Amino acid sequence: MSRLLTSLIVTSLLSVAPAFAQDRPVVVELFTSQGCSSCPPADELFAALSEREDVIALAFHVDYWDYIGWKDPFGAPAHAERQRAYAITGGRTSIYTPEMIVNGKTDVVGAKPVELMEAINKHKSDAPQVDLRIARDGDMLEIKAHTLSGASGPFDVFMLRYHPIAATQVKRGENAGHTFENRNIVAGWQALDQWSGQAPLSLTATVTGDMPSVVLVQRSNAGEIVAAARIR
Repeated sequence: MSRLLTSLIVTSLLSVAPAFAQDRPVVVELFTSQGCSSCPPADELFAALSEREDVIALAFHVDYWDYIGWKDPFGAPAHAERQRAYAITGGRTSIYTPEMIVNGKTDVVGAKPVELMEAINKHKSDAPQVDLRIARDGDMLEIKAHTLSGASGPFDVFMLRYHPIAATQVKRGENAGHTFENRNIVAGWQALDQWSGQAPLSLTATVTGDMPSVVLVQRSNAGEIVAAARIR
């Protein structure tokens, strides 16, 4: 693919449909590592994606490449566990980087902007299953949800925080000598509840500091993400 075509595709990724942006964002999870030589193109694509208001872009840095010379400062075993859970649910036999998972359901291998756009647009048209609202008051995050159109659980309810941007000088390993500017780096992951969906959900969670907060409602066992909300 030519650099001009890639640039045009990335520009189109930044085009946002304002009416959709605040209501039902699509969640894109990037599994990446600073120790992975094939990850920078996906990180660059993800950086463009993170600017969109109708997408919640979340970078899960994994730790399984740390052994080859560079320990990713944002890597966590829990992130690799989440990726493995997606692989099991999707019937895949291995995990790898870079990989993007769209709404917990569609996987895109590597930096493939056309496939990524197609997946995002497909999930925009998904029928709504859960209405989710969150609001922050000081150090408390209030979470309310109810099912739509006869949808049923069980659902897992997660809360996470992320660093919007961080620069790292990589001194060893496959990417030695490069400085990376990573975006939307997941820094905290918490399972809040398992919700049957039979009655409205009402939860509170403690949040401190100024990192953005995201709440996901996801079918149990690493299934589809049916609702997501963010407060910056």
